[in-house]
This record gives sequence, C-alpha cells and structure tokens, in this order.
Amino acid sequence: MKKLLIVGLLLFSFTSFAQDDVSVKGNKVSMKGTAPVWIGCEDAEDTKTCFNNMLMKHIKENIKYSKNAKGEWIRGKAVVKMEVNEEGNVVVNSVESKHPELKAEAKRLMESIPEMTPGKLAGKPKAIKYTIPLTF
Repeated sequence: MKKLLIVGLLLFSFTSFAQDDVSVKGNKVSMKGTAPVWIGCEDAEDTKTCFNNMLMKHIKENIKYSKNAKGEWIRGKAVVKMEVNEEGNVVVNSVESKHPELKAEAKRLMESIPEMTPGKLAGKPKAIKYTIPLTF
C-alpha cells in the first residue's frame, strides 16, 4: 500500500510541475519563446510588426538632432545594443558612433522607450537583446 501511495505521489508531482510552452518529443526539448509586447500591441494580430511600428514611431517623434560647434547639423550613424529586461524596461548595453553627441542622443532615445510586457521563454520572463542602427 505504501509503494502504491509513493508511486501515485510521484506521478502527481510530475504532472503538476509540468511547464507550459515546453514540449518533449524523444530526445528533443522545445521551448516556446515570445518577443516583448509594446503597450497598445497586446491585441494586435502580429505583435512583432506592431512592436517594430511603435519603435519607429517612437524614434520619429522623440529624436533630437544635434549641432556641432559651427552650428551645423551632425550627420552620422549610431548602433545601439540594448535589451528589454525581465521587468519590461529597456537597458542600453552599448552605443557605437564616431560622434559623442550622437552616442548620447541614441542612448537617451532608447532609454525613453516606455515599459512594456517582457519577452518570455517557456512561460517565464526573459531578457531579449536587440541591435538597432540609427542614421542621423
């Protein structure tokens, strides 16, 4: 009777701790991952396209172009490496550019992105990394 009870508890524990979005077929384990969702894109049919559109809109509405000491507009490129962390906040890891003014503006612009629903892997929040090129 004790053995039957132990076997029953083991079977129950395996089924109660199974993860959502994880499937095992033979030797292959698959975990479903989802990208971060921008606020307002929760009900969108394609959340990735909505994310990209909202990011472009944010950049267009919030970018500030810098001038040099002569009063000329600074032109150039900046590459931003950032991530949307487990809390849904944007963290800028690095910015590459020849011009320090463009580095500062690119960092400010990306850090001003609003908090969003974080990406998930196997149903748990996961930081998702992005590399975004900007042309000024």
